[in-house]
Amino acid sequence: MQDDLKTEPLLKLGLDALHRELGGRMVPFAGYDMPVQYTEGVLKEHLATRTGAGLFDVSHMGQVLLKPKTSLADLCLGFEALVPADVLDLAVGRQRYGLFTDAAGGILDDLMFANRGDHLFVVVNAACKAQDIAHMKAHLSAVAEVVPVTDRALLALQGPGAEAVLEPLAPGAARLRFMDVAFLDWNDVELWVSRSGYTGEDGYEISLPQAKAEPFARALLAAGAAPIGLGARDSLRLEAGLCLYGHDIDRTTSPIEGNLAWAIPKCRRTGGERQGGFPGADRILREIAQGAPRLRVGLAPEGRAPMREGTELFLGSDLVGRITSGGFGPSAGRPIAMGYVPRALSAAGTRLEAELRGKRLPVTIAPLPFHPTTYKR
Repeated sequence: MQDDLKTEPLLKLGLDALHRELGGRMVPFAGYDMPVQYTEGVLKEHLATRTGAGLFDVSHMGQVLLKPKTSLADLCLGFEALVPADVLDLAVGRQRYGLFTDAAGGILDDLMFANRGDHLFVVVNAACKAQDIAHMKAHLSAVAEVVPVTDRALLALQGPGAEAVLEPLAPGAARLRFMDVAFLDWNDVELWVSRSGYTGEDGYEISLPQAKAEPFARALLAAGAAPIGLGARDSLRLEAGLCLYGHDIDRTTSPIEGNLAWAIPKCRRTGGERQGGFPGADRILREIAQGAPRLRVGLAPEGRAPMREGTELFLGSDLVGRITSGGFGPSAGRPIAMGYVPRALSAAGTRLEAELRGKRLPVTIAPLPFHPTTYKR
């Protein structure tokens, strides 16, 4: 019997033609046709970002405006009912990392949110954006108008050379510090700029009208940025010890298991002025106090063979964990990975074995990140 199910066609980025012109090899990702690499290849693109400036098209991400119906304070408190973060005290012109959690304490998505004076700006993961927007509309309708942004591209300019590339084009970029946000101007085009990214390097994320994205991207490339694909984006974030949603964190992992307790401030913890009040608070606050049964850790395989997602981890004959992200770290110069192990086995230096193609190979718990971060604070 013929299967009547139809595969949804891949969505195209606004810069699709430019990616192909630059030699991008396109692959499906989160429902989009996206460049995994360009002509230089993943290794050179990774190192180009570490030493200069890399340009990433992340327009597949979800951009959302939250406009208060009553007051910004009411909106911030409403948003705090969805995330274990300090939204109320976030200063104007600043951005934070946050997590949507569910009633069981699992992670629905990770995100960035910024206070832009009279509203909040939220950026969510591409694969989760439809559910995230529905989630916000369902829970914030009394305090906010939830407005998906559908006519703006989102570019990431990352690396130690990012400031030198962007400042001449958009004056004021250099004065921003890590997690600052600002409205800057390029040829009378309003840029929504944050000094942030997901590579562990200094850099920016820049939202601008889709109609202006190609000339702006060409200006960045002409100023010295190199086009970078998904392959290097993944190896960069892995070296930085950063989670990929749907792999390292998901609804089966709590923020504490994911080693993201740093994202939950004192004011939302037990004894804080606005303790709890977010989905899954009972479990999450208990795990902060007592420890989670398992933890996300860095893993250093011995030898040259990369260990990929799904690789099983053993202590003797006991299956004790699995790798959730893994590959070769070009800057680290060796295979690296992340995964989950019982808390009792999570100390750096603990030796385990991984089963790779039917063989057991040694792997050691390693500190994160694998490569130092260089944020401009």
